[in-house]
This record gives sequence, C-alpha cells and structure tokens, in this order.
Amino acid sequence: MLSRMLLLRLSTSPRAEAFVRRSRFSAGLVRRFIAGETLEQARDAVRELNAAGMSATLDHLGENVTNPDEARLSYESCLRLQRMISSENLDANVSIKLTQLGLDISADLAAGHAGRIVDHAHELGQFVRIDMESSAHVDRTLQIHKDIWKQRRNVGIVLQSYLYRTDSDLEDAIAAGIRVRLVKGAYNEPPSVAYGTKTDVDAAFLRQTRRLLDAGDYPAIATHDVRLIRATQAYAAKQSCDASRYEFQMLYGIRRDLQAELLRQRHPVRIYTPYGEQWYGYMMRRLAERPANLWFIMKNLLRR
Repeated sequence: MLSRMLLLRLSTSPRAEAFVRRSRFSAGLVRRFIAGETLEQARDAVRELNAAGMSATLDHLGENVTNPDEARLSYESCLRLQRMISSENLDANVSIKLTQLGLDISADLAAGHAGRIVDHAHELGQFVRIDMESSAHVDRTLQIHKDIWKQRRNVGIVLQSYLYRTDSDLEDAIAAGIRVRLVKGAYNEPPSVAYGTKTDVDAAFLRQTRRLLDAGDYPAIATHDVRLIRATQAYAAKQSCDASRYEFQMLYGIRRDLQAELLRQRHPVRIYTPYGEQWYGYMMRRLAERPANLWFIMKNLLRR
C-alpha cells in the first residue's frame, strides 16, 4: 500500500515529472505503457492490435487543462483522431476525459466539447466512451453524460468499483441501457468515499461485474487480475452468458500473455491505447495499480 500511495502522490508532482522525463530510464517505461507520442504512432499501434484480433480504445493523453485554448486544442485533437479511425478503417473508438475538455474551467465548456465529439462520432458511425476521473469530478461527469445521452446513444461511461457510490450509479446506468466499462479505479481517494483495501475493491468489482453480466448492455470488464477474470468467466458460463455479450478490456503493454490467452478462448478483447506527450500522470497511475510492474521493468532495463 505504501508503494501505491507514493506512486499516486508522485503522479501529481511537477518535480517528480521533470526528473522522470530527464531520466534515461523513462524511454523504456514510456514504450511499455504508451503507444507513442504522435497520431501516426497511435495508428500503427492500433493496426498491430487489429491484426492480432483485438479492438482498441484510443486516448489522446491529457487532463486537468487550465485555460479554454488548451481545452479547444484537446477537442480538435479528438476530432482528428475520429477522422483517422474512419479513414484508416480501424477497429477502434475514442475515450475522452472531461477535464481535458475544460471541466475544471466550466462544466458548460466541457459539455459543449463532449457533445460535439459524440455528434461527430455519430456521423462517422463510431462510439465514444467518457472516462471517469477523481471522485471530485464524478457528479459532473455523470450529469454531462446524462445530458448527452438524451440526444445520442453512441456514448458510454466508466464506473470505478472502489467508490462506495458505484453500486447505485451502476443500477442507474443499467436501467438507462448505458454501456459501462467497469474498472477498479486508479486515483488517490480518501477513505470517506472509497474502499481502502484490495479485498474490498475486488469484492465490489466482482459483485458489479456479475450485475453487468446479468443485466448490462455489452459491458466492458476492465481488469488484469487473473482471479477476477476467471471468476467472470465462471459466472458467465453458469448464467449461460455467451462471450459475445461482453468484452474484456486491458491496458496497452500490460499482461500481453493474458490478452493472447483470452483471444485463444474466443473472448472479445479491447486494448485501452493511450498516446501523446502528456504521458507522465497516466503512466504513474498505471504503476500505482501494480507497483511490482515498476521493479520488473527497471530490472529489465538495467540488463540492457
């Protein structure tokens, strides 16, 4: 737990970011978790995933922008990404973060950008997923999603199992027919709003996964935890829930062996594929989810 808390704190430290970016080890870390810094590199990564039989969710990295010009640039980058997916005929969709689109500046600003991104996706025959961020943003994120959902149905949401509120939010999403990606959660949350132990988070994740398999609309079960994956498969089999009715989602560069195994078992697999220059905070949160990843990667880099 100490390692996880430390990594989460470092994920928001400008000094730590400057150090990591200067370090000769950072290139290896970035290659492990990030599909590249450019749109072209992201395109090539998705082509490889598609060739291997996997779908992709593309995320142009960035969050918590502080001025409207930054939010506009993020919005425009999403439109370019959608056009690239269409022109290259990729099996992929876009995920967006509302703080990248200006949520910390104005809810109306973020909602306007997000709504136009979903409209553009509708025109292109694409789907959009709105990512969930820290607990301070959950209510506004759900409200913006709800408002867009009234007009367009090609937009899903992410829910985080470690928040106490998620059982209730999940029931609302199921009742509305909203497609949910279920994740454990990767932000540094206080005990007043989130489970603090792995045992409790895992129990919530499994409980909510079963609910989605019972009543959800093509849920995305996003985990690298083998025990939870096996439990999901066992419950689906018990309920006669065909593998085509849900998908597993995993992060780019993590547990490639498990990704391949699920494909061999004929499970749909989608890879969350981030790219862009703003990789630091994302990478540190991924390491915090499993601190052992850091030591494994460092050992391999030192052997070179």
